[in-house]
Amino acid sequence: MSDRFFIPEGYSPALSLRETQHAIKFIKDIFQQTLSFALTLDRVTAPLIVKSGNGVNDDLNGVERKVAFDMNVKMGEAEVVQSLAKWKRLALYRYGYRVGEGIYTDMNAIRRDDKVDNVHSIFVDQWDWEKVITREQRNVEYLKDAVRSIVKALAYTKRQVTLRYPMLHAPVCEEPFFITTQELKDLYPDVDARERERLITKAKKTVFLMQIGKMLDSGERHDGRAPDYDDWELNGDILVWDEVLDDSLEISSMGIRVDAASLASQLKEAGAEDRMQHEYHRMIADDTLPLTIGGGIGQSRLCMYLLEKAHIGEVQSSVWPDSMTETCEKCGVHLL
Repeated sequence: MSDRFFIPEGYSPALSLRETQHAIKFIKDIFQQTLSFALTLDRVTAPLIVKSGNGVNDDLNGVERKVAFDMNVKMGEAEVVQSLAKWKRLALYRYGYRVGEGIYTDMNAIRRDDKVDNVHSIFVDQWDWEKVITREQRNVEYLKDAVRSIVKALAYTKRQVTLRYPMLHAPVCEEPFFITTQELKDLYPDVDARERERLITKAKKTVFLMQIGKMLDSGERHDGRAPDYDDWELNGDILVWDEVLDDSLEISSMGIRVDAASLASQLKEAGAEDRMQHEYHRMIADDTLPLTIGGGIGQSRLCMYLLEKAHIGEVQSSVWPDSMTETCEKCGVHLL
């Protein structure tokens, strides 16, 4: 998705505000039930805040400022989560989950440095999920099977939405196309990373773009990914073609998580070896934590996509620039 805000020419919401609220609940009920069945996941409760300095909060690309505050008790400083990528793996260990079992939860985060446009908000809501796997399952085919399960859950949810709201008819391609970031670069060498995503998703409709964070032959990365949760050889983003925006839309980031070897290698490459001081990282290094696969699936983005909306604020309550709010009002786009 390009870094700009716009209202597509001729766009008019298919659902009223009230219908939209009903539809959001309908989508969330169906999708999370389907997802939990497909991947064998239990629903759990997750934190909104964690203690600062313990290495559990996600560092994203390492430059984003966390929302932090001191507490009026002798507990030090706390941070609003940026994601639950690390917390989930610790939870699987603490709760005693075994191979083949997993969890999912509602993740609410604030990313104060995120851009704000049609598909980005400083408020992030996801279904975060994580599942225990064996060492033998740390391979590309297992990753692809998980992607296929998620896409099938997405397509099934869209069929149910269309039955209830026949005016929403944009299809979901149920067969993901798999491609690595290097293969994508080789395919479209003369455009930037975002345009490469747009071109491949327009052609294939549903894409799993693999090896996010891995260095390309050119010496650059397609996109950033923290070095201490996904294995850069075994991760990716699910992209879908959004007919309303005429653009690629990322709805999920996921991957097989680092083991001791890939953690050490990626921390060294990222110049972040100091993170080994944290208990979380030491528990990976000494094989205390289970091997896992997991990811996040954007709730508002998924609802926006399935309900054929032009702005994420049509399915999510957040804060927006005054100029954006005014433009939406003039164009009949109702932000929640």
